[in-house]
Amino acid sequence: MPTRHLDLGCGPVPRNPYAADELYGVDLRVPDGADPGRFRRANLVLEPIPSGDDHFDSLSAYDFIEHMPRLVVLPDGTTRLPFVELMNEIWRVLKKPGGLLYAVTPAWPRAEAFVDPTHVNIITERTHRYFTAPEFGASIYGFHGRFRALRVQWIRKRVAYEAPNPDLVQRLRSALDIVKRRRLHLLWEFEALP
Repeated sequence: MPTRHLDLGCGPVPRNPYAADELYGVDLRVPDGADPGRFRRANLVLEPIPSGDDHFDSLSAYDFIEHMPRLVVLPDGTTRLPFVELMNEIWRVLKKPGGLLYAVTPAWPRAEAFVDPTHVNIITERTHRYFTAPEFGASIYGFHGRFRALRVQWIRKRVAYEAPNPDLVQRLRSALDIVKRRRLHLLWEFEALP
């Protein structure tokens, strides 16, 4: 059976870090001439991910989650928590157990987290704990998904996929990058739990 991957906020060129057989994308704009079966338009601040439950083997979000507001007040005065809702949606569309999330975002304390005025959701090295075992801290805000953190680490943005278990040379390079402040983005790699 072919593997399926969804890239959130994909723009005209979706990424496929796990080299899935089938690639799909969701964005505010659908590229001209894009296959409507593979590229869907959705405003994920207010709309669910346009997909069925347990549909994707993997999902990526490159430079995306920092654009999801934590709180939105609607015209009728009600409030929503779009970031928590998005994490529920990601869990919903991933196959369980074992569906993979690969998210890369600029994070605090790096200046890149704040430079873009559309960054409204500042992520830290500990934000993942709200969505991962054993804490699931966002459950008090309506999060009902379940993830296990496989990796939370600083990476270089230009890297399309940061492989786990680096060798000694890669670990030394990584340490030097961190000291020289070249690793500016935080990687979340999560596994969906049942």
